Amino acid sequence: MSHANARLNLHGRRLLVERVLGHGRPVAHVAKELGVSRQCAHRWVARFRAEGEAGLADRSSRPHRCPRRTPAALEQQVLALRRRERRGQDWIGPELAVPARTVSAILRRHQVPYLRECDPLTGEVIRSSKATAVRYEHDHPGSLGHMDVKKVGRIHHGGGWKAHGRQMGTTGAKKRARIGFDYIHSLVDDHSRLAYSEVLPDEKGVTCAAFLLRAAAYFAAHGIPRIERVMTDNHFSTRTPMPSQPPSRPWTPPTSSSDPTAPGKTARSSATTAPCRSSGPTARSSSATPTAPQHWHPG
Repeated sequence: MSHANARLNLHGRRLLVERVLGHGRPVAHVAKELGVSRQCAHRWVARFRAEGEAGLADRSSRPHRCPRRTPAALEQQVLALRRRERRGQDWIGPELAVPARTVSAILRRHQVPYLRECDPLTGEVIRSSKATAVRYEHDHPGSLGHMDVKKVGRIHHGGGWKAHGRQMGTTGAKKRARIGFDYIHSLVDDHSRLAYSEVLPDEKGVTCAAFLLRAAAYFAAHGIPRIERVMTDNHFSTRTPMPSQPPSRPWTPPTSSSDPTAPGKTARSSATTAPCRSSGPTARSSSATPTAPQHWHPG
């Protein structure tokens, strides 16, 4: 894979070299076709002539020499002082006559944890990272399904403030008017990320159960004949037993990883597709928005 700022990937570089050296076309014309400068095109052609196919691969942009880099002995002094005193760069810098920004770069380079993540007495890491540390994925489709409900407010008949401006909510009657909510039910397969969603009028247990049956039928039509288990949150509709079903456990583990702050996979799907509902053409009522089953499969 090419780096984030590369204009051409490996295939584009091969195409450039083929058109210039293989077809004998001018470098300027090929560079314009591929959206790069003439200097960039000449650089890739020169690298191919000098190194062959290997010259088109990505290489580190780090300089071969860094004469002004902080000496390794000084970096070790910074790390030792951090371990002993457990102070930040603003204190360590003046102690060693090193700029605070340099101290910060040294600490990040050696992956030293932030002070806010450490115990002030022992210096041990006691705070979990906000980023998800452990990801998992079941090994085959149908092994696990993530089920969740997204509650969204309905739109006033005739359009809301996005259609008519903020004056739609200026009067007391308009502010007190209750038009209810729509409930977007979703089921996402853990392995394939095949997703099935419906906009339903409530989130009662009977509604959720009927949705699950329709979602299972949709999955079966797309090559997932059996859903072995379903993971969801601790909502009352999932805790209330059906007549022929024992109650579910009163506690459910985090749905994404060992990190309790990480969102579940169904919540991530809802967050990804939420702009589709709000950023499209302004609807004049909730009935103008999609209410039929919405099927989504990430490409």
